[in-house]
Parts: sequence; C-alpha cells; structure tokens
Amino acid sequence: MKPENIFLTGDGLVKILDFGLALWIPDASPSLETEMPTPTAPELVLGTFGYMSPEQVRGVSASAPSDVFSLGCVLYEMISDRRAFTRPSVAETFAAVLKEEPADLESSIPAELRRVIYHCLEKSPLDKFQSARDLAFNLRTIGSETATPPESTTPIDSLAVLPLANASGNPDTEYLSDGITESLINSLSQISNLRVVPRSSVFRYKGAVIDPKKVGRQLKVRALLMGKLLQRGDTLNVQVELVDVKREAQLWGERFVRRVSDIFAVEDEIARQITEKLCLKLTGDERERLARRHTEDPEAYKMYLKGRYYWSKRTGEGLKKSVEYFGQAIARDAHYALPYTGLADAYVVMSAFDAGVPTDLLSKAKAAARRALEIEPDLPEAQAELGIIWPCLDRDWNAAEDALRSAIRRKPAYWLAHDHYALALAAQGRFEEALAEVRRGKELEPLSLVVHHHVAWISLLARRNDDAIAECRSALEMDPAFAMAHRWMGIGLEQKGLYEQAIASLDQAVKFDGGTSISVAAAAHAYAMSGRTEEARRRLVQLKQAAAGRYVEPYALALIAVALGDDEQALQWLEKAYRDNSIWLALWAKADPRLDVLRHNGRFQDLLCRLGLNA
Repeated sequence: MKPENIFLTGDGLVKILDFGLALWIPDASPSLETEMPTPTAPELVLGTFGYMSPEQVRGVSASAPSDVFSLGCVLYEMISDRRAFTRPSVAETFAAVLKEEPADLESSIPAELRRVIYHCLEKSPLDKFQSARDLAFNLRTIGSETATPPESTTPIDSLAVLPLANASGNPDTEYLSDGITESLINSLSQISNLRVVPRSSVFRYKGAVIDPKKVGRQLKVRALLMGKLLQRGDTLNVQVELVDVKREAQLWGERFVRRVSDIFAVEDEIARQITEKLCLKLTGDERERLARRHTEDPEAYKMYLKGRYYWSKRTGEGLKKSVEYFGQAIARDAHYALPYTGLADAYVVMSAFDAGVPTDLLSKAKAAARRALEIEPDLPEAQAELGIIWPCLDRDWNAAEDALRSAIRRKPAYWLAHDHYALALAAQGRFEEALAEVRRGKELEPLSLVVHHHVAWISLLARRNDDAIAECRSALEMDPAFAMAHRWMGIGLEQKGLYEQAIASLDQAVKFDGGTSISVAAAAHAYAMSGRTEEARRRLVQLKQAAAGRYVEPYALALIAVALGDDEQALQWLEKAYRDNSIWLALWAKADPRLDVLRHNGRFQDLLCRLGLNA
C-alpha cells in the first residue's frame, strides 16, 4: 500500500491498483490465531521503502495488520504532507520504521483522527487495528455526527489511571512507566471531588488486554486513563487517552514526544487536560497542589521513581536497591522531601525482615522522616512513618497518634496512614478502633496484599481467628505465594487447635519469605504445641546458628522458648528484643496469644510497662 497505487477516479471513487505482492485469502474473516500466508520470508524483504511494516522490514511473517501499517503511512502523508518514516538512506528508513515514532501531527487535526493514525503505526502487529474493517469502523465513527454523543458538561467523579504499558520492552525502563502512573494517581487523588482508584487496584491490570467497559464496571469508575510509554535514548514518547466508559467515547487523546528531562511537563499537561475533560472545578488550593513539584531535578525524580519501584517489590534485595536509589535522589537534590520518606519506608520494612538491628534501622528511618518534615512541614507520608517509628524506638504512643491523625487529616486518601494507625491502635489493645481504621485502609486499597495481611494481623490480635483466616484466604486467591498470608493463616489455625493445617500453612510461609526468623518461629511454635517438640528444638537451633552470620529477631526466639515451656529463656530473649527496639515486640507483645502463659509474670508485666503499654 503506497500513494502511487491509489487512484481517485473522475466519479470520486478510490481504486487500488498494482497487486504484485498481494495474496488472495479465501476466508474473508480470517482468525487472528490462524497465520496468514505471505510472500515475505526470512531474509527476504519485499515492498516499498517508507511504507513497509516492521514485519516486512524484519522479513518475518506478515498479515492484515501489516497492510494497516502501510495505509497508516499513507494517511499520515495525506494529512501532514510529509512521509512518516522516509529518511535519506534505506538503512536509516528501516531503522525509523523499526524504532522511531513519526513526528507529531499538527494539533489542529482532530485528536480522534490523530489517535487512529498513530494506532495504525504501532510497531507490534497485536497493537494495530487487526483488519481494514476495524480501521474503517473507527474512521466512520470520527466522521459520523451521531456516533459520539455531545460532550457532557456533567463532571465525571471517578477515574482509574491504568498502568502505562512499557512499549520499549526493556525491563530497565519499567520503573518509568510505573512511576509516571503512580505520580498521576497521587496528583489526581488530591482533588476532593474526584475518586481515583488506588495503585494496588489498577496495577492488577498491568500487562493485561483491556476491555474499557468491563474494567470500568469492575473498578466502578466513569473514566479510564490508558496509554503507553516508549523511551529511546533521551527521547520519551508518551501516548495516552481518556475514555468515558459509560458512553464508550474517547474524551481526549494525545501523544507527547519529549526529552526525558521534560518528564515533569508531560505529567503536568496530562493532569491538567484530565481535569478539564472531566469538567472538574478545582479550588485554588487544589490547583496549587496539582501543579506543585517536590523537585525540579528530573534525574533526582528518576532515582526516586526507581527507589519506589524496588521498594514495592518487598524483597530483601529490592529494599536494598530502593535505599540506594533514594540515596542517589537525595545526592542530586538534598531538598527533595519524598526520597527521605522513601528511605523511612524502606528502613521500617527492613527492621521487620531480619535486615539488621532494629535500633539502627529505625533510627535511620526516624532521621529520614524528620528531615522530610524539615523540608516540607506536615508532609503526610513522613508523619505516617513517624507514627510507626515512635512507639518502637521512643515508646511514645501519644506522639505517634498525633502524627497519624495529622497525616490522615491532611491526606484522607493515604491508605498507609490509616494502616499504620490501625497497627498502633491494635498494639495498645484498642481493637475496635484498629479494625475500623484498617478496614478504611482496605476500602482505599481493596486489592492491596499488604492491607489484607494487616487486616489478618489485627484480627489475630483481637482473637478473631476465623476473620483472620478468611482474610488470608482472600489474599491467597490473589497471590498463592504471598508468604504473610500463609503465616497469619497458620497462626489462626493453630489458635483453633488445627495443628496439622497450621503447620502446613506456616511451612509455606517459611518457603515463600525465604526463612525469616518470625516465620520460622511461628512454624516451630506450632510444631511444639502439636507435641512435635523435637522439630521445634531443631528449628530453634537452626535460628541460633543463623544468628552467627546475620541478625535474628529475638522476639522469634522467645516464641519458640515459650512453646517449649522455657519461660526463663523466653523472658531473656524478650529483654533483648526490648534493648534492640524490636518492632515485633512493640506491636505484638501486649496481645499476642502465644505469650498468654507469661501474662501473670511480674517481669513480663514490667516489660509491657516499659514499652508504654499497660499490662
């Protein structure tokens, strides 16, 4: 398909001539699963330079989408009066077809028509229109006065920002597509009259084929923002479209080709266009927050996005990488507050995963959170971290509650503030308040595995074992390898006396979390309670030997000692946990059912008092 082969007759008909490379397909509606015959073969390139599809350039099997690409090149040339990919040499033209995007079409061209042409010129056959019929339907829709209802002036009050696809296919740029998605979610969440679906819910659709109407129904939203991102060297290509799922109509679509250093401008423009197209009226404060940038250094921002990307993996290696990247962001811009909150997040999580002495890790977390507040006073993310650090490190429950309440007041949609507040309340035995708070976090992040496991955690402390088990089963339906759900379910089953089932779950937890001391101890406790004390002792020895080469949580060792009937040894380990500022001791000791045998021990009651918890 090329201009030389398309003729306009005197009576206004368009005719295609010269079918030298064409093949007749007997089935007029071939299945996408059926490979269509093609004259193109490996190492054989046929076609006209500048109009050949990527499949033809590579010499691989070509099908109907290949013709769509060629027609897209023709349409692009008709509209812009320039060729999409033709370069001075054949080699440069081939490289452009395979790797480059055509220059942006003029903004005066209708956005929907631009979107259709760009869609024709996608690199992957699966991303293009699958047939001329599909393309014709979309073109008729543009030209029809009745196809798309007039734009509504009624504000759309709910939105899901779906993960931008990483069109480059390079895993090293995954952080960028994820990071821009998360930044848009965070920015738009600050608009009071717009419900934005949280990160955990939308990231379930990452990499999936999207049916906008179906996804909109599942997420209970009126609009979806979808798109893709392609980075080639220093060039960033972001293509997005805003869809009204109720009317099945595109509200807005645009493609941005910028330098990576212009990433802020792209995010700002997308957020601004969305608020306009959704007919939202913003307050002055909301406009200011939407336009606010925490840093002007794009490299620092990239390092921060990488830090968050690795932090979200919740693995030991991922946490270490996140600390490195947050540190690099701070090195670029020492007055950039968010990387400090990222460091605090990372160190708090590491303190619960045998990554080092909790005193050291929590002290680093506290310093990072306080530095963030020096830069941006009342930053909710920093306050939420201090709300979990202060009880463990300083035994200051009142200051923690004040910080968490402030974080929730300033950013009601910040799920982690509700989550940390729930854990602090449960640690003090305020279970009804804790359950209400963690459920609020679950409403905000309904598909978050972290929230699910914290609901189970608090349910266990409240002695609601059936609720904890049900919550864990729900989490495991989403991710059968989620270690913490296996752990809490095993503890719940043990408390119900279902020891064999409990042991099976707890051994799964050990397998999936890499053998953290808390999981090993939970399994050992269940073995001991079931009468299999030799296995419990073996695991106790295993942890003591491991302590020679890495930090082992003393609270875990105390749990095994209690189960083996060695109260004296258990109290000694609990004292060490106190000296180490164990996060497990602070958040579990008052209500952990496995420590009930120590409740009337004067030394244990004294320990609770020193923790700031009434015995």
